[in-house]
Amino acid sequence: MSRKKKIQLEYIINCSPKVLFNRLSTPSGLAEWFADDVRMEGKVFTFIWKGSEEAAELSLYKENKLVRFTWKEDEHTYFEFRILQDELTGDVALLVTDFGEDVEKEEIITLWNNHISLLRHVLGS
Repeated sequence: MSRKKKIQLEYIINCSPKVLFNRLSTPSGLAEWFADDVRMEGKVFTFIWKGSEEAAELSLYKENKLVRFTWKEDEHTYFEFRILQDELTGDVALLVTDFGEDVEKEEIITLWNNHISLLRHVLGS
């Protein structure tokens, strides 16, 4: 059995951290670009894609900075959104952390590129 490895991707997003954070941390915001639908009960978010469901717990939350979802099926993996803002230029970057096996890496990167493209469209960025 191969072990999942951490994958980190960085994207420049042209909007304020507060507006971006809303799209990363709320069911309605995530449903605009990440999943077909998102439900929340307590700290558990259920992500729905074309009939399949995956549950993840909101395991880390720092307002306008960081949100992490730990998968219920595999508690050793998570996906995380970290917002970074350059103090000099004001540029906002989104750092995405995910996990995957080596054979999945390119597919995961393509998937995140597509998701972030949709996020930018939703934000008008």
